[in-house]
Amino acid sequence: MHYEDIKILIKQRRRILGISQNDLALLSNIGLRTIKALESGKANPRLATLNKVFNVLGLELIIRIKDIDE
Repeated sequence: MHYEDIKILIKQRRRILGISQNDLALLSNIGLRTIKALESGKANPRLATLNKVFNVLGLELIIRIKDIDE
């Protein structure tokens, strides 16, 4: 999944759950500016940040490392 897909997913899931950007910031213990930057694609988030947001949204962050020989 590319970052463009992730930002869309975050925004869509937040809207489905009926929570504001401010609510998401409070629930995930992340700054409102960061949430806005995530949704606009202007952030370069750490995995820990994405994981916090995903947890609040009921999503799971899975990292897959592909070997070039695969």
